[in-house]
Amino acid sequence: MSKGYRIQASTGIHRGDRDYQQDQVALLSHPRQGGCMLAVLADGMGGRSGGRKASDQVMLTARQLFERYDPASDEASALLRQIVEESHLVIKLTAVSAEQEPHSTVAAFLINPGGDCHWVHAGDSRIYHFRNGKLVFRTVDHSYVQTLVNQGEISEEEALDHPHANILMGCLGTENDPPVELHVVPQLAAGDTLLACSDGIWHYFTPEELASTVAMLSPREACEFLIQKARSRAKGMGDNLSLAIVKLEPLS
Repeated sequence: MSKGYRIQASTGIHRGDRDYQQDQVALLSHPRQGGCMLAVLADGMGGRSGGRKASDQVMLTARQLFERYDPASDEASALLRQIVEESHLVIKLTAVSAEQEPHSTVAAFLINPGGDCHWVHAGDSRIYHFRNGKLVFRTVDHSYVQTLVNQGEISEEEALDHPHANILMGCLGTENDPPVELHVVPQLAAGDTLLACSDGIWHYFTPEELASTVAMLSPREACEFLIQKARSRAKGMGDNLSLAIVKLEPLS
């Protein structure tokens, strides 16, 4: 199948102003099938080692399951659901004693060789889909402030500075089963860009700023710029930052 585009991709990660890094991000190429890739991002929570162990577990689970994935016969949505559910179970089983319970968000998207794209997320790490510099769709956070926004009690702008902005209504490792929110892009096209990022990034940008940045810059340049700008805007109070950008460039 002629897709009419080539894929450019990059990841970025920074500790921010925190003492330790609990975010993890990876871009994985399928070991046997060209044109198939998985982006996975996890923002861990729960003490110095707890949060990192939780996000590490998301990465390990995603790698193992993706290696066994067959794009020709397996359902992408089933794979993504399995990544969330198995990560959640293992994080619960390996809770670090004498520390706050380890939790993690997840945001992952899988691109199949045919150009269809499948997403899953739980928590407040986000995925954005831009087309020709405009926002097409983004995930909706599983957070307390997002619930207030949905109910019309506060605006998106007010949510950013809300005192309870860090409270999640669903993520991996909690007592309750995590939300498994799925989304499908039936066909990617040249001019499309996918961005997965933790709240350490998206908190500091409007969708329009993100759209113009990924449109104008290469994925690597955009990762570097967004991290640098988020660090500046955080004014010494920044969270861990992580992001993955996949850009579909037209064939010249």
